[in-house]
Amino acid sequence: MTSDFPLGAHLVTPRGLYTHHGIYIGKNEVVHYAGLANGLESAPVEVASLESFCSGNDVSVKTYKDSYSAERIVERAMSRVGESSYSVFSNNCEHFCLWCITGKHTSAQVDTVTTVSAPTVGSMAGFAARGVVAASGSVVGLSGAGVMSGLASTGAIVGGGAVAGLAILGAAPGAAMASLVNSTVLADDPNLGTDERESRSVGRAASYAGAAAGTAGSIAAVSAMGTTAGLSAAGITSGLAAIGGTVGGGMAAGVVVATAAPVAAAAAVGYGIYKFVRWVKD
Repeated sequence: MTSDFPLGAHLVTPRGLYTHHGIYIGKNEVVHYAGLANGLESAPVEVASLESFCSGNDVSVKTYKDSYSAERIVERAMSRVGESSYSVFSNNCEHFCLWCITGKHTSAQVDTVTTVSAPTVGSMAGFAARGVVAASGSVVGLSGAGVMSGLASTGAIVGGGAVAGLAILGAAPGAAMASLVNSTVLADDPNLGTDERESRSVGRAASYAGAAAGTAGSIAAVSAMGTTAGLSAAGITSGLAAIGGTVGGGMAAGVVVATAAPVAAAAAVGYGIYKFVRWVKD
């Protein structure tokens, strides 16, 4: 395979559900973070032939308005050859190319996955919480009495009542989501620059703050939205029904929405703050 790609070009080649990225350095050679490009075994930054990089697939060039000079891009790419710190979420082939070309450590693929997955995972957590509520109380099921009984039973784990149960069902998966984001997308890596590491550190703190804020916000919404204000049994029943009504359901749907919010907030706030801090630093 031969090419007339410009020196320092950002090459993109499809790999089914994702795309693989590399920097063209001339003479039909590409520097890329091999990573998982050719299987499940992680590999380092390496120089490969254009043919090997493409693996029989098409290749296109991603262009930029602002970038380093072609020579500087190649120099930056070559400076990392041999590095073996690949991470799908925090240091992949696209991160590598953006760093070589613009100095920014980012990945559009990761941005998309994070944005889409947060509400999806939140919904899954919400439906799981509904199942816990339906099964754990002295009154089984998703009737008004069943929901209140399930919440009270869950809250009793920490010596509380229905309000505590609602908090547990939101906070626990919210904290789990924050931990997941912090150990993947926002994971620390000593190989990264100071600005990137500091931005991720702020994002990690914000993800837990987002989970806490989402939990508090859900409880506040339950207290305020119903026809009976407050967090009495009648207030919780009324508030959950009102929240559920926003999606065409009743109390059970309200449980799903209220407990999904902290999960979505953990990912959205943590990653959003990270991107904002990175933007400010850039």
